[in-house]
Amino acid sequence: MTPILHAEHLIKQVRSGERQLTILSDLALSVFPGETVAILGQSGAGKSTLLGLLAGLDLPTGGELMMFGQRLADLGEDGRARLRAGRVGFVFQNFQLLPTLTALENVLLPLELSPRGDSEQRAREWLARVGLGERLDHLPKQLSGGEQQRVALARAFVTGAELVFADEPTGNLDTETGERIIDALFSLNREAGTTLVLVTHDHALARRCDRCLRLGHGRLEEMALDEVGA
Repeated sequence: MTPILHAEHLIKQVRSGERQLTILSDLALSVFPGETVAILGQSGAGKSTLLGLLAGLDLPTGGELMMFGQRLADLGEDGRARLRAGRVGFVFQNFQLLPTLTALENVLLPLELSPRGDSEQRAREWLARVGLGERLDHLPKQLSGGEQQRVALARAFVTGAELVFADEPTGNLDTETGERIIDALFSLNREAGTTLVLVTHDHALARRCDRCLRLGHGRLEEMALDEVGA
């Protein structure tokens, strides 16, 4: 089976004053269609940096990175955006909803990049699936944190995405609300057969994935699920 994501010898370095910091070093990763993969690591380990590289939102300093069989280095920023359009969804810790748009309008945004005749109906259906069928016209500030993250979940899956990236999806939520969001995330992912890659510090969340990797010293180490949280 061909990986949906593949990285080898991946390097990411940044300048800090006169110093050059190495965040990722000779990192390798393959993610296959339908997998759920968690990436654990301490704060500052580079988890969000890695997620941004895997999603093509940033470019590595060195190494090779492929998404859907396409070398990202061969594409400019617009080309990477076209590759993601309709195929990749995102769930962020801080929700990333546009404050002046309603819940429905926020979910419609990715559909504007890959227009289809039933866009509004599809957005309404996905908001109903996450329990917000009665909150379509509410602005983000009129929604609780958990409700805003449900809007973000609907937005991530509405295009029929093949691949969803989640960056600390429960980081801004209380424990009970976070558990409900994770239940919703895994339920939607299972129903859609989507590939899910998430970064988290939450070991309970990581154990729900098919595989768990620990990021440390710039590299990934495979972990047995029964070791997570031990």
